[in-house]
Amino acid sequence: MRTITLEEHFATPAFLDGPGRDLKEQARQLGSRAEHLMRDLCDLGKGRIAQMDAAGIDMQVVSLTAPGVEQLEAADAAALAHETNDVLADAIASYPTRLSGFAALPMAAPDQAAEELQRRVSDQAFAGAVINGHQRGRYLDDKFFWPVLEAAEALDAPIYLHPTRPPRPVIDASFGGFAPLVTEMLAGPGFGWHIETAVHVLRMVLGGVFDRFPRLQVVIGHMGEGLPFFMQRVDVMPVELTRLKRPVSAYLRDNLHYTFAGFNFAPTFLDLLLEIGVSRIMFSADYPYASMGKARAFLEQIPVSAADRERIAHGNAEKLFGL
Repeated sequence: MRTITLEEHFATPAFLDGPGRDLKEQARQLGSRAEHLMRDLCDLGKGRIAQMDAAGIDMQVVSLTAPGVEQLEAADAAALAHETNDVLADAIASYPTRLSGFAALPMAAPDQAAEELQRRVSDQAFAGAVINGHQRGRYLDDKFFWPVLEAAEALDAPIYLHPTRPPRPVIDASFGGFAPLVTEMLAGPGFGWHIETAVHVLRMVLGGVFDRFPRLQVVIGHMGEGLPFFMQRVDVMPVELTRLKRPVSAYLRDNLHYTFAGFNFAPTFLDLLLEIGVSRIMFSADYPYASMGKARAFLEQIPVSAADRERIAHGNAEKLFGL
């Protein structure tokens, strides 16, 4: 069975010396694991391919790790996005059957971001783009970003909306009052950035993004960032109130796709399956932050038919991204 994973990360030394400084510092607190994490993040070559082989992963669609370039000044974001996309393009050229990629975009400069997306998708066959949450407190419902969304729709290039931490005032109000690392983890992968991503998606829906760009497709990870659990609840906001063309849940079913991304939890998967259906669920491992081997073992255990397992493992991704 072919396997394609979709939320897989890399970094460059320039990134880790820039917006990834906090990531590097937090990794140091992990002790010996930090060395392996930094090594694996920066490896787009034989070491990564060997680990994929060992875990039974045929292809990774790779993206620059969070926090990406979204919080940088426009000029800095454009330069770093271009540099890291060049690194990724070289890796894809070296391993065209094993690696694909999502382009990092300088969202602080939407016209440049749209041009970068066009270049990477059209000229280098990137699978789409990764956007790491808000850009200094602005979300994708803001018309400031619509040139990027227009380009993505025109190119049939899905956007992977990856979590980032909430804006600092939200962190202070909702997650503060604990030891600094506890607050950072609570606001981040421990809880906060999943809720942040769910709210971001709902802002896109309620802001009319998918009415304006009905063919735009967005991918989110971590079994849906909690949204499947609220699939019925969001429709307490009727179309008479929202002024949208369809109920909120309709957009979550027709414009979004959902990946595992390290959430190897059977009850969570079953909720996603029941609410969304198999055709919009895709495999991922969240490498190197989570184990490819454990993700692959979980894929074999999910309670679906053999045909549906194939769709989740590779078929849905092949259809969506043309892989």
